[in-house]
Amino acid sequence: MMAIVTRNNLKPGDIGIIVQLHGVLYAEEYGLDYTFEAYVAGPLSEFALSPDKEKQRLWIVEMDGVVIGSLAIVRISSSEAQLRWFLLHPKARSKGFGKHLMEEAIEFSRNAGYERIILWTFNKLETAIALYKRYGFEKTDEKTHTIWGRLITEEKYELTLV
Repeated sequence: MMAIVTRNNLKPGDIGIIVQLHGVLYAEEYGLDYTFEAYVAGPLSEFALSPDKEKQRLWIVEMDGVVIGSLAIVRISSSEAQLRWFLLHPKARSKGFGKHLMEEAIEFSRNAGYERIILWTFNKLETAIALYKRYGFEKTDEKTHTIWGRLITEEKYELTLV
């Protein structure tokens, strides 16, 4: 039986593994290029260096000691948070981990006093979008442009907490 652990503390190597997972899986599954990895790496590094540990949190999912997923709530303002870096390795999908992470993130955001959570995704992430909608997120914006080596339609979703 596989041992699944979710933790909130960063360990040496975690940032690199999360960036690598995003780079490799999004290249394999959606044809994105190396610039997507850089897009993840910059803000993730800023998050890791931020002294704000009360209003921000990163969930790291491990299976048998190997990092296989993540999700974060990042502070935008005193009233607004952003859900970022939500990813599960294919071997961890469809097992309820995504649902568990979403529930934890929403509960954390409520307890942190946020009024709204926003997120940006793109239209090919149909399973993730269905999960966001199931938790009450509504699409509020979209833009189509060439980014990460291909033509992408990014979509913004928002969840009002109060």
